[in-house]
Amino acid sequence: MRSLANVLKACSDETRLSMLLLLLHEGELCVCDFVGVLGVTQSKASRHLRYLVNAGLLRDRREAVWAYYRIAEDAGGVQSAVLAGLRRILPKQLPAELLAALETWRKHKGSGALACGTRTAR
Repeated sequence: MRSLANVLKACSDETRLSMLLLLLHEGELCVCDFVGVLGVTQSKASRHLRYLVNAGLLRDRREAVWAYYRIAEDAGGVQSAVLAGLRRILPKQLPAELLAALETWRKHKGSGALACGTRTAR
């Protein structure tokens, strides 16, 4: 019961739901992507992402100084059931503004003007 409560608490925040939406749409993103798209600070983005990792919904990896996040495909039990539900529900909820912000961020990031590393899916 505690595991279910922890997972549902992790999904109860609008910023974390936006992060999950973006990851379901994109596969893998760097912390800087969330900062650029959602307009949150790096520390706030990292804190929200850590909450999702601790709930078993995301996995992370490090590449040099960059941290990348993706949906936990190997999640078990409660996490797997919640992620399956989110896969059905969230893509229909992806706001056009979020996609536009992602596209704008990608153009800005691709210009080379940023210190962030580029996204490399694995």
